Amino acid sequence: MPCPHPLRRHQQEALAALDRAREAGASRWWVTMPPGSGKTLVGTEVAHELGRTTVVLSPNAAIQMQWARTWDAYGGEPAGTDRGLDAGFTSLTYQSLAVFEDDEEEVAGSQLGRLHANGAALVERMREAGPLTLVLDECHHLLEVWGELLREVLDSLPDAVVLGLTATPPTAMTRREAELIDTLFGPVLYEARIPALVREGILAPYAELAWLTTPTADESRWLAEQATRFAELTSDLFAPGFGSTPFPQWLTARFVDPVEQRRTTWEELAAREPELTDAALRMVADGLLALPAGAVLRERHRRRLDPEDWRLLLQDWLLGVVVARAEEGDENDQRVIEAVRRTLPAIGLVWTKRGIRSGRSTVDRVTARSSAKQQAVAAILRADRSSLGDDVRALVVCDHERATATSRRRLDGSAAPDPAGSALGVLQTLLADPDTAALSPLLVTGRTVAGSAETLEALREHVAATDTALAVALRVDTTDEGPMLTGPWTSRVWTAHATDFLRVGGTRALVGTRGLLGEGWDAPCVTTLVDLTTATTATAVVQTRGRALRTDPDRPEKTALIWSPVCVYEGHVAGTNDWERYVRKHRGYFTVDEKGTVVDGVAGVDARFGNDAPPPTEQFDAIDAAMLVRAERREEVRENWQVGQHYEDRTASVVRVRRDPTHVSSALAAARVTATGLVPWSLASRRRPQAWPAWTAALLAVLVVAVVLLGLPPAWLAAAAVLVVLGAACWGRSRLLAASRHPVTVGLVAASIADGLQRAGLSAAGADDLHGEVTTDGEETFRLDTDDETSAVFAAALEEAVSPMSGPRYVVRRDVTSPPRGVGGLLRGLGALTGRVADGEVWHTVPAVLATTRDRADAYAAAWDHWVGGGPAVYAGSPEGAGVLATHRGLDPFDVTCVVRRVWR
Repeated sequence: MPCPHPLRRHQQEALAALDRAREAGASRWWVTMPPGSGKTLVGTEVAHELGRTTVVLSPNAAIQMQWARTWDAYGGEPAGTDRGLDAGFTSLTYQSLAVFEDDEEEVAGSQLGRLHANGAALVERMREAGPLTLVLDECHHLLEVWGELLREVLDSLPDAVVLGLTATPPTAMTRREAELIDTLFGPVLYEARIPALVREGILAPYAELAWLTTPTADESRWLAEQATRFAELTSDLFAPGFGSTPFPQWLTARFVDPVEQRRTTWEELAAREPELTDAALRMVADGLLALPAGAVLRERHRRRLDPEDWRLLLQDWLLGVVVARAEEGDENDQRVIEAVRRTLPAIGLVWTKRGIRSGRSTVDRVTARSSAKQQAVAAILRADRSSLGDDVRALVVCDHERATATSRRRLDGSAAPDPAGSALGVLQTLLADPDTAALSPLLVTGRTVAGSAETLEALREHVAATDTALAVALRVDTTDEGPMLTGPWTSRVWTAHATDFLRVGGTRALVGTRGLLGEGWDAPCVTTLVDLTTATTATAVVQTRGRALRTDPDRPEKTALIWSPVCVYEGHVAGTNDWERYVRKHRGYFTVDEKGTVVDGVAGVDARFGNDAPPPTEQFDAIDAAMLVRAERREEVRENWQVGQHYEDRTASVVRVRRDPTHVSSALAAARVTATGLVPWSLASRRRPQAWPAWTAALLAVLVVAVVLLGLPPAWLAAAAVLVVLGAACWGRSRLLAASRHPVTVGLVAASIADGLQRAGLSAAGADDLHGEVTTDGEETFRLDTDDETSAVFAAALEEAVSPMSGPRYVVRRDVTSPPRGVGGLLRGLGALTGRVADGEVWHTVPAVLATTRDRADAYAAAWDHWVGGGPAVYAGSPEGAGVLATHRGLDPFDVTCVVRRVWR
């Protein structure tokens, strides 16, 4: 039986990759394809080609039935949907398997032993089914909760061919998930990236946008009170005598002394404890700790400490020193533990006997569910209505239908929960605003259908068009929370009707919960998604985003907007939690930025956004205004995606170099060499002028001969000699002027690094493969055209080379020549005749990757000499190197800010 649908390019590529794996003898396969890309068809085609008994496990009933319908389209034996496995192709949910008798007690350490009888019987039937094809759709659901169970199930089916399908890109996986997948399946066989599918026209062009806000006045007052409590603890931490070994003393002993005393290196320490050492370097950036030798402050370190940093550092101190001495009876250390125990809950941490445990803080609940975010939803939909008119089809996704017993009760002391942050709260906000009420907002959750009475009556009439009996039984009830449509129907029924009601424009703003609308729900008409959810698991993020990315047959030019309201409170250490959650939700996902570059993470939303800290709150209004402008320009977003144009489907790391606005014009002049292609600045062009060059010696010889032969007086010879010296001085001055006018740009440093990596055998690409761009605002971008891993090495090295010197292993010199002026310039010109061109020097860090051995450092120094000009690499441990560190540590050689970003092309 032929495939019932034509296979797209990426589906064909996935099947080809699976064929190659089968020919190589592999029987466990892992493929990544985003929502809407047709991975169900890939799975059924594999099952059809193998011809084995097939079992598909998927997350919910909606996806279960999608698999069954896809199989039935082949026209053979229909799919089965029960545990009996009587059909050749059976589609089930994970709940058919992963139901346990006792969630607390394991049987002989086995997850299989804990299974309910129905689940155990299913595993046994799969064993007895003979050669089996097992398809695990969105198996992150199983990995996130029952990873060990999956391992045991697969071990019990040694002859099975197992196909794991997921919409989650590998870069978005946690370290634990990546390790488990590698153990169970090996490397990813094929990945279809969202940008490639947009470029193919399979998914809709889209833009990720953010609405930045601060808490309401009442919320801010409460947060300020909580901030005071933690501020008192941090003040104590840095007070003399707080503990037998005070916290600052411990930090120095833990991170600075071992390196200074040569007991270890910073690289070794960071490799052993990366999270802890990163937290320590944020202490350095905050001016609370000296920079350890060899440490480099990167972009991720230049932000204030967050609760996780405090958890790591305090736990290290408490368990390392304080607890033991408190148990020995030291009253000072006992007071320290009690103070920490009392204060940590203010930032969502809890002290236990085994250390500090993270929890959901009340501060985080306030910012995550701020009333200000509901007002942001109203502002977004007002703008959407103004831009699209009747074509608006907005979806607002929340975590919960109603507010639960959270921090809201603690804000004002009342017993009644505040609806802020809930789906009902969003609905009430939209109905209270005349502009958004005109969108006829409708709430649909697993147990409620709500809206205005007029909208609910219109929905009932819409139901009557296809099911008169059901419509007659429905009624609009008035409740304390507003009108609701009730009757003899279930969420499966009303969700289908509400989806069609959205399609035809009966409602133009659907509000719902992630549990109902976050996965398996399909509405191609959605033009705008507003994400108010807090889940950051890879599955939740990709599925929520996928609700907006499907193309709409009724609107071929659809361009989707995905909005994320974010609430930040700068006055509390946990006040940026919502921003950090926003960053986690975007890590590993690409979007087109305002310049038309497809960028990974929040940098694709706005070039001012970084992973490690939100923009200052005083910039929020301007940022929100810029976002609204982008939202109005959907056609520009579509053009930036270049749908239908060629692409390589590759990723690379780039370095964006920014200058202070006052230096932009000079930067543009210097950067034009990169905009038009890097021109090699060879050693010959920097060579010092030879002492008394040949033309001066020849001219003097001619003068001497002329004086002798012509019998001229000696004064003539003296005058001629003066002219020759003056000419030589002018010649030397011209050399100085040329050297001073030849700027050493960041582009030349980038070329040095590219060639240095190539000379050191760390990259197949060199300076000829370096690409540079410069924008009208003076921002330069550099990328090495090579594989993703090597481009990331290049980007990190360039960031290090142009950043302030910290504690490098090797350094390299750059000569500096100032313009010659007046009589002093002529005298310097004479000095140039002896080879002295430079009148100053600047020292730069040899990037760590090129400083691990002397050979690598020399390879880099040779490339540096070719492009920049300067002396050999100098070991920082030598007397000369120690002197360089003493005078140059902390100095910024270029006065620029670098950020590293990952792009798709």
